[in-house]
Amino acid sequence: MLFKIVAIFLAVMAVLAMFGKLRFPGQKQINSRRCTSCGRFKIGKGPCACRKGDRGK
Repeated sequence: MLFKIVAIFLAVMAVLAMFGKLRFPGQKQINSRRCTSCGRFKIGKGPCACRKGDRGK
């Protein structure tokens, strides 16, 4: 009985690992929205806070 539980658990973990490796649509677009110098996400069309000099304070 214990062997069956362990085997099912390992099978479920393998399926979750396969789904975790999938690339979701729009992932490239999300990564392109980051600032090239600091790596934070840019919101809007203006420059990043690191370019403005106020560092988000």
